[in-house]
Amino acid sequence: MTSLERCQAAIRHQIPDRVPVDLHNFLVTLHYAGLPMAPALQDGDLLAEAQLKFWRDFGQDMLLVENGVVAQACGCGVEYFDDGPPQVAEHVLAGGLEGIGRLEVPDSFTTPPMDQVLKAVRLLSRELGDRVFIVGRADQGPGALAMALRGYERFVLDLATFEKPELIHQLLDFCVRVQVRYALPLREAGAHGTATGGLGVSLLSPDLYRRVEQPYERRFIQTVSCPDFAAALHICGDATPILGEMVATGAPILELDCKTDLRRAKETLRGKATLLGPVNPELLWLASEPQEVEDAAHEALGILAPGGGLILGPGCALGYNTPPDNIRTMVETAWKYGAYHPDGRLKHQP
Repeated sequence: MTSLERCQAAIRHQIPDRVPVDLHNFLVTLHYAGLPMAPALQDGDLLAEAQLKFWRDFGQDMLLVENGVVAQACGCGVEYFDDGPPQVAEHVLAGGLEGIGRLEVPDSFTTPPMDQVLKAVRLLSRELGDRVFIVGRADQGPGALAMALRGYERFVLDLATFEKPELIHQLLDFCVRVQVRYALPLREAGAHGTATGGLGVSLLSPDLYRRVEQPYERRFIQTVSCPDFAAALHICGDATPILGEMVATGAPILELDCKTDLRRAKETLRGKATLLGPVNPELLWLASEPQEVEDAAHEALGILAPGGGLILGPGCALGYNTPPDNIRTMVETAWKYGAYHPDGRLKHQP
């Protein structure tokens, strides 16, 4: 199988030859390539160059292409760094939710940084489009983008008091429209899938997630996802209390981290969604011995791989200076222990 076929089989609940590997690596690719991250994150040519170098050296099956701050396209001021991810420095709705009426959905073909991510996806598609599964990430999900536009503490307070429900829903509606207008051009550029990142229960109660955020995630996913363009939903932290609601969005892929109950996730997602993850990115960053990474990846394979439905990878974005040996170990662990029999049993049981 090619990497593209391997990922597609896993997403379609078929049994690939082995577990595919993803590397949520938009920061570390630039560091590894020796490129200054601040300008490179705003340059489609450099984004593609770094992804290509990383793929040639590590051989992962899935490329995740993003910039990390779609809020910039909506009018937020963003600060870029060479030693970490970009951050929103000026929130366009800091003055009040009423400002949502003045915002316009950006044109992703012409508005930075969206246009540069589209450029990177086009370049990667020309080079690797028939071999590797390319995810053009639509970036922050409705709740996360709303928080970036409004300001983190302000939006949490808006939700806690819920004094202006009409404006909150107007903001979330705007954020979905931004995402859709980004995701569909990413597909046109050659991406095989997209992804969105939600707030989840690390910031919201399960009830608030169900009532406020999940309906907008579902709307986005059901608008853009189709059999040949899979949308992934990523939520950090322990997503165990909301696994059912995440599945109910219809997302073909759920990106989960190690804090989630993996055995429960396996049962909840079986035949409904493919799990992407769940190796702890902090372990990949901090492990002094690659054996620690192999042990964690091996354990995840034993729980999640039987019967298919797994794309092995970090449960969230890798740090910019994650050691290459640790990344290589995770990839090679899937090669070593992730091969399947045709009936879905692993050839090398843990």
